[in-house]
Amino acid sequence: MNVSIIGTTGYGGAELLRILKNHPEFNIKSIHSTKEDLPIWNEYPHLYGIMDSTLQKIDFDQIAEQSEIVFLATPSGISGKLAEGFSGENIKVIDLSGDLRIPAQEYLHWYKHEPVAESLVEKAVYGLSEWHHDEIAGAELVSNPGCYPTSTLLSLAPVVKENVINLAGIIVDAKSGVSGAGRSLSRNSSYAEANENLRVYKVNQHQHTPEIEQQLTKWNAETQPITFTTHLLPITRGIMTTSYVQLTTEYTTSQILELYHSVYEKHPFIRIRPENTFPSVKEVAGSNYCDIGVHVDSRTGRLTIVSVIDNLMKGAAGQAVQNANIMSGLEETAGLGFVPLYP
Repeated sequence: MNVSIIGTTGYGGAELLRILKNHPEFNIKSIHSTKEDLPIWNEYPHLYGIMDSTLQKIDFDQIAEQSEIVFLATPSGISGKLAEGFSGENIKVIDLSGDLRIPAQEYLHWYKHEPVAESLVEKAVYGLSEWHHDEIAGAELVSNPGCYPTSTLLSLAPVVKENVINLAGIIVDAKSGVSGAGRSLSRNSSYAEANENLRVYKVNQHQHTPEIEQQLTKWNAETQPITFTTHLLPITRGIMTTSYVQLTTEYTTSQILELYHSVYEKHPFIRIRPENTFPSVKEVAGSNYCDIGVHVDSRTGRLTIVSVIDNLMKGAAGQAVQNANIMSGLEETAGLGFVPLYP
């Protein structure tokens, strides 16, 4: 099955190349960028001798004619326009940006870009793989979730859906490695600024906030606005979200763990840690896993939920390929059996 990638010069696009190069069913038919006629190894020397593909111009008709799926790994503000260009073409589209995740007016407020047509946003299926499998399977257009929302939503889903927490007091403390900022140069993500540092950013203003709230509200209409705070870690890749929620009745940690095991027992990429053990970002690096640990504080009646993912894998390219597998009727684990890199 042929696939094309637009936006291969960013980290998400490079990760798609790494996954799809050895995928058992998908063949990389073409890669595209505004940088035409450039061998991909010129951008990413680690691909020298492995992949000799050349970046091509973006031609909607040609891509749709030669491929069954196209991945849009371009920045917000660009991907939506590309998705519009493929509208009506006989090709499945997976967008890794935020352009199709939330309604147009909210998008304009949080992303500060001109939104695409509301009809296109409404058509897009939100690609949180473990929770929207059936909708993804029949979709022509999938909006891949953001990295922070993936970690946050997977960890909160069981207790929000089962209504065992106070839905007016959800607090999420989120931390990401610098690759989450993309490949563009910025002062805060430069080595001198990020190394040996921990920085809070976009306090109460992060663009992933409405995406998280939108899905939580779909799971439970009583959900209230959350407190979502993001930090930049001096590491290359990885996300940790620590959520603090108040339980509505008395539970033990083992009871909450039983709930999480029952919810995720058939989902191979979700690993629920045993009682009193908690995941770290290095333990999922380079993989499509989301590891979750929970603990009930009997003194306060508060539940702490720790979730980790690789922001470039489960938080971007890995989940995109997982969704492509589902859309194509394949095993959702196909091409994603990476053991985490350690140390």
